[in-house]
Amino acid sequence: MLGAITGDVVGSRFEFNNHRDKNFELFTEDCFATDDSIMTLAVAKAIMETEKSINKSGIKSRADSDYLSLLRMLAIKYMQEIGRDYPNCGYGGMFGRWVFSDCPEPYNSFGNGAAMRISPVGFVAETEEEVISLSGAVTSVTHNHREGIKGAEATVMAIFLARHGLSKREIRSRISEDYYPLNFKIDEIRDTYEFSETCQETVPQAIECFLESVSFEDAVRIAVSLGGDSDTIAAITGAIAQAYYGVPDWIRLKTLSYLDRRLRFIYDEWEAFLDRLGIVF
Repeated sequence: MLGAITGDVVGSRFEFNNHRDKNFELFTEDCFATDDSIMTLAVAKAIMETEKSINKSGIKSRADSDYLSLLRMLAIKYMQEIGRDYPNCGYGGMFGRWVFSDCPEPYNSFGNGAAMRISPVGFVAETEEEVISLSGAVTSVTHNHREGIKGAEATVMAIFLARHGLSKREIRSRISEDYYPLNFKIDEIRDTYEFSETCQETVPQAIECFLESVSFEDAVRIAVSLGGDSDTIAAITGAIAQAYYGVPDWIRLKTLSYLDRRLRFIYDEWEAFLDRLGIVF
């Protein structure tokens, strides 16, 4: 999750002012945590609260229907509850209305919001079955279009594979076979790549940014250099890069300085939660 927040913060100042080069100052006073970070933290909160409740009931599998039903309910609860405290953080039109709706329903979206907030799932899923079921549960409360579901699942699968030590060649092969053809290079598309908020036009590009990188920082820089929806592409790339490389301490500390007290509390709670589960983050 930290990788997603870092990518979001670094990319935030470039979303509507693209910088198509890897050379730039990583953190400045113009950077901020957007809806990408806020919703990522909300998803993390939903997972943690689901685990607390499920542990008391004795359910052991995260693919169990009762677990998934509760996760869907709590994803709605915390995305709305937390999201309403940040009305000006950059929500898209339909999602903004969903956040403030009294009767929130999925709206057949395939926007890249499905993928930018999903990274916490990638760090708790223990099997590929859980990758698919948990990702689908969280995503379908808003982005229930098949392309929205696919974009989130591809992101989680890449994180899962990276966490479990697969090589970049193996990750590329799996994503290409099951989700998107990665038949391009970032240098080939950078000059003509245009702003898009769809999963189809951001998730494969974000995954490719990770695959071409040599370090966590390099992955984020490549993602920003692509242009387009810079904060979201960098958030997706950063999440996968964290699973593969880890996040340098200085970047971690700088990223967390952009979170207010409430968001930082959720993040610290998440770190403690993963530590109890024995998950390296």
